[in-house]
Amino acid sequence: MLSQKFSKSFDIGDGREITLETGRIARQADGSVTVKIGNCILLATVVATDEPKPGQEFFPLSVDYQEKFASAGRIPGSFFKREGRINDSEILVSRIVDRALRPLFPEDYFCEVQVIINLISSDKEVMPDAMACLAASAALAVSDVPIQEIISEVRVSRVDGAFRINPTRSEMERSDLDFIIAATEHNIMMVEGEAKECSEEDLVQALEIGHEAIRRQIKAQEELRDLVGAGKKRDYPKPVVDEALKQTVQNFAKEPLAQQSRANYPKAQRKEEYKKLFDDLKLHLAKEAGLQEGEELPEDKKKLAKNYMADLQYHVVREMMLKDKVRLDGRGLEDVRALDMEVDILPTPHGAALFTRGETQSLTTVTLGTPLDELLVESAAKSEYSKFILHYNFPPYSTGEVKFLRGPGRREVGHGNLAQRSLKQMMPGADYPYTVRVVSDILESNGSSSMATVCAGSLALMDAGVPMKKHVAGVAMGLISEGGDFAVLTDILGDEDHLGDMDFKVTGTKDGICGIQMDIKVDGLSMEVMRKALDQARRGRMHILDAMYACFPEARNEVKPHAPRMVKLYIDREFIGAVIGPGGKIIQEIQRETGTTINLEEKNDMGEVSIFGTEKEKVERAHNWIKGIVAVPSVGDEYEATVKSIMPYGAFIEFLPGKQGLLHISEVSWKRLETLEGVLNEGDKVKVKLTGTDPKTGKFKLSRKALLPKPEGMREERPREESAPRNEGPRTDRPKLERNPGGGQTSGQNE
Repeated sequence: MLSQKFSKSFDIGDGREITLETGRIARQADGSVTVKIGNCILLATVVATDEPKPGQEFFPLSVDYQEKFASAGRIPGSFFKREGRINDSEILVSRIVDRALRPLFPEDYFCEVQVIINLISSDKEVMPDAMACLAASAALAVSDVPIQEIISEVRVSRVDGAFRINPTRSEMERSDLDFIIAATEHNIMMVEGEAKECSEEDLVQALEIGHEAIRRQIKAQEELRDLVGAGKKRDYPKPVVDEALKQTVQNFAKEPLAQQSRANYPKAQRKEEYKKLFDDLKLHLAKEAGLQEGEELPEDKKKLAKNYMADLQYHVVREMMLKDKVRLDGRGLEDVRALDMEVDILPTPHGAALFTRGETQSLTTVTLGTPLDELLVESAAKSEYSKFILHYNFPPYSTGEVKFLRGPGRREVGHGNLAQRSLKQMMPGADYPYTVRVVSDILESNGSSSMATVCAGSLALMDAGVPMKKHVAGVAMGLISEGGDFAVLTDILGDEDHLGDMDFKVTGTKDGICGIQMDIKVDGLSMEVMRKALDQARRGRMHILDAMYACFPEARNEVKPHAPRMVKLYIDREFIGAVIGPGGKIIQEIQRETGTTINLEEKNDMGEVSIFGTEKEKVERAHNWIKGIVAVPSVGDEYEATVKSIMPYGAFIEFLPGKQGLLHISEVSWKRLETLEGVLNEGDKVKVKLTGTDPKTGKFKLSRKALLPKPEGMREERPREESAPRNEGPRTDRPKLERNPGGGQTSGQNE
């Protein structure tokens, strides 16, 4: 028998069944599991090396999630017609799984681990991202790769006022709260999501409901592991421990590190002082080892000393914060760094803001575009367009480093997504005509640059005249806990991010939470501590929002003069063809003549016409042109018209775009005219009145005479026949009349 299949099924909690299966496919991987719900199937594999690379000092975990287009019966739209590098949405799923799995491994485990998750069958109603971590954890559970606990992940949404676990795509359209939660059996490890201004208590309730669902998934993984018999984990090489060296480092560096921590140094100086202390430590160790002047310690000794000193700093700083309630830069636990912000700082972008908080700074710009600028977001299950785009850039100079400039990495994609989903909650509705692109360039970074992006983005959007409902701000929080004592830190520095037990970023308005990203590194975090941390985050957010409203209280009433102007009108669907014209001739002519961009879509049995242009007069001209095309002429209306052609019996006049009528020679003047020569010429502007339509032909009848005062004593003459004399036979020079979609007839001369 080639394979032995093991499977375990369980109820997700609402009658839907999830099946975990292993032993049938991808058997050469250390662990391989498929997860099935409905027609959605995910395959997760894990492979780990037996030994770390020489000199390895960190845990090299890589997680890649990719959707196969064949899973939905589709062929990729790229030039090569095959899956390429993973896209942004796949990167975001990979990050969510990575952040949940990483704390599961022992701290001294440095062997390389690769987790690959593929969507191999798609279900249009199942959102696979919430199942990816379950698949990855199950693959680890049935393998011999050493993990300390089993984990899982669920989506918690509030649909029509009720919380739902892993709702369908259709249900998500009615959701006002969407969080993905990862947890072990006892502890929540990771949270990421968005909400339409939910309260802190709503978030805590979602965490509790999600954790209960996760426990069911963990139990199913344990039962699958027991079926396979994969309880024993492999042994692995442990890093070298030199207790004597560790004690020497502690005796030499503990007090200087404590002094540095209390000195309130800026980031660059703190880094320099730490480097000097390490140089002194190396000299001290060399002297103790009996080395001659100029001789250096062996490299392995240096690395161990460096690691021990970093570990010592970790404990020294944490102790200072817990006991003295003082931070590295001298702030109290709840203090937000100094704020400075300014809008309209660049002349050409449609909106711009510079936001500075301590040593973190974001320059954010906003560009307004047309519907033609929408971003195509493609996945295996669907392709859709996005009108709101946010890009986050983190150049090396922001941290005083020299690095090659590459494309955006996973960190940039993740930070940008958190800012985008936060600001999106306050953006105008789907009928807002502009495509909006926000770009945040981080100019300085010392903690929480993603939250600076949220604040700068909100200011820049309002500066651009985007009708944001409210300002959105964000603050990054930290937690230090030891035994029963803990300290919650508001607006953490980069070093405090590394030292803390919880890193969580909360964004929102004055009325509630819009976005959250939370990573918890400590076991046994109670919900009471979570509530305190969220409440402290709310106070920090309010402080920043007060400063933002003082800087720029509301969005501009209109876009800036150099930004695209927009006019929108709705027309009956029967006129759509008239506006477009044969082969797009009419709409192209309007765009060419007015210098505008016109987008026409059919929505709800109506034609939605959006006109964009940089000059108000040109936009108005295009607007009036289209209004003329779709206008239904009414007898008695007066028009400023143009003479299109002259005939012996009158003139054909265009009184609305695409609509012509006959101005008979007898209706030009009260005076009898034998010819129009010298009276009217092609291209002349003339004011006319619509007096009716010919009952036989349906063509429009116009009069200029009706708008002129009648001379006293003049008797109105009987009009001559409008057609050619009978004895001359049919006229061959008469313009052919065609039916116009707006009613009546138009002359072929308009072509």
